[in-house]
Amino acid sequence: MKLLKYILKRIFQVIPLLVIVSVISFFIIRLSPVDPLAELKLNPSISQEVLQKETRRLGLDKPIIVQYGLWAGSFIRGDLGITSSGEKVSVKIKERAFNTLILAFCVVFMTWITGIPLGIISAVKQNSAIDRLLMVLASVGMAVPSFFFAILLLIFAVKTGWFPVGGLTSHNFSDLSLWGKITDMAHHLVLPVTVLFTISIAGLQRQMRANMLDVLDSDYVKFARAKGLSEFKIIFKHALRNAINPLITLLGFEFAGLLSGAALTEYVFQYPGLGRLILEAVMKSDINLVMASLMIGSIMLVIGNLIADILLLITDPRIRT
Repeated sequence: MKLLKYILKRIFQVIPLLVIVSVISFFIIRLSPVDPLAELKLNPSISQEVLQKETRRLGLDKPIIVQYGLWAGSFIRGDLGITSSGEKVSVKIKERAFNTLILAFCVVFMTWITGIPLGIISAVKQNSAIDRLLMVLASVGMAVPSFFFAILLLIFAVKTGWFPVGGLTSHNFSDLSLWGKITDMAHHLVLPVTVLFTISIAGLQRQMRANMLDVLDSDYVKFARAKGLSEFKIIFKHALRNAINPLITLLGFEFAGLLSGAALTEYVFQYPGLGRLILEAVMKSDINLVMASLMIGSIMLVIGNLIADILLLITDPRIRT
């Protein structure tokens, strides 16, 4: 019951944040010289009826504050308008959201199950050969631009033919068995996940190492060693729990950051995700799609932070107070 109350409290606290983000984003876009319907007007397949409907929905003949109110009301009802190509924004986002969630989950999962143990090993073996090797690899991972690394892997895939280039599924995906569909999607995910994983794990590993070194040097760990507790028990029962708390706080930002960080990677590999959709929307000045994407990114940040708060509540119940 207390956990539910805490979650509801956190949700109500972020509602004003989403409103502020939407207001700032809408006013910046509408005060720009770009006509929100410019692309639609240039599209010969868009009828005058559709243009008039969008004009009424956005209230383009009314003051900007009224326009925001009309847009916000439409957004709450799930009416996100239409894209510059005449498709419903809600349909476009639904098509891509699941793909981005798959990519984000795979990257976060692999980063954490790999980065945490490597950070612990690096801290426990401080200044050893393995520690220096892991630090060098982490530095390389942080230094290599994701766009450049993605292009290198793309060239590698084209030259070897070992991995598919583009999309999330093969042309015969619908004919495959359940296991065949899973392996086919996994095969397509290898390259984009590798790029984002390499960039993400570097920072997580270094942060975990720094946290563990601070905790291992604390008085209560020294006292535990003096009592004769085994090194395994000291590290995984006492030190790890305190060292991992700051990382859990970063989990929410990492989850939302994948939306923007994956945009160039998705574009290189032609991966059908939200990041690529947002990038294309900005390039086309597709106002409806840009606004919807900005709000989706904000909601992802809120969800990520909520997940981090719940995990912190589990690992450290003191924050309830």
